[in-house]
Amino acid sequence: MKKQLTSRDKQAMETKRKLIQSAHRVFLHNGFDKTTVSQIIKDAGVGYGTAYVYFKNKHDIFVTIMGELMEQFFDVAKQEFRPETAEEAHSLIEKQVRDYMNLAINQRPMLRVVKNAIGSSEQIGEEWENIRHEFIQGITADITYSQDKNLADASFDPIITAKSWYYMNEMYMWQFVESESFELDPIVDQLAMFYTKALYRHDGDG
Repeated sequence: MKKQLTSRDKQAMETKRKLIQSAHRVFLHNGFDKTTVSQIIKDAGVGYGTAYVYFKNKHDIFVTIMGELMEQFFDVAKQEFRPETAEEAHSLIEKQVRDYMNLAINQRPMLRVVKNAIGSSEQIGEEWENIRHEFIQGITADITYSQDKNLADASFDPIITAKSWYYMNEMYMWQFVESESFELDPIVDQLAMFYTKALYRHDGDG
């Protein structure tokens, strides 16, 4: 039976959420390096010691914000991928890449803060490696599924291929974050074609 939350529990959850929302605003406005816990506390309008009940420091707060942001990207990555043909795989991959890059473009301001934070904080850098690992695990599972279905060439190592595919996408994601001059369609088209033409068996293949 699910435990019913007390008014104290609800207040604690509300306070924590208020701190996260304030942190999001302050990080966006000041950037990672110039943000302080004091600024976040002031924006949230809570007592000075309250923030430290929930978070050790600004790095800890940012890990939470980054985790919530990346959940949106995981939702894209976890779209159902059960193709029956190479052509269907191409269509699914193309949609996934487009959704992923569009999300990066829409979240450009906070992702710029994330990129700075990864380079500035060992804790955040480690958390980013964990995020990468989770993405790569999911891609590896998709490749293994396609190989088991005899859709993808079994000579490809699933983990090596998954890492290569992930890092290629991350590279272009950061390009979209850093610059507004890149066109989406050609990159989506080339990434999807590169992946599926190399990995998947097409009509006439052995």
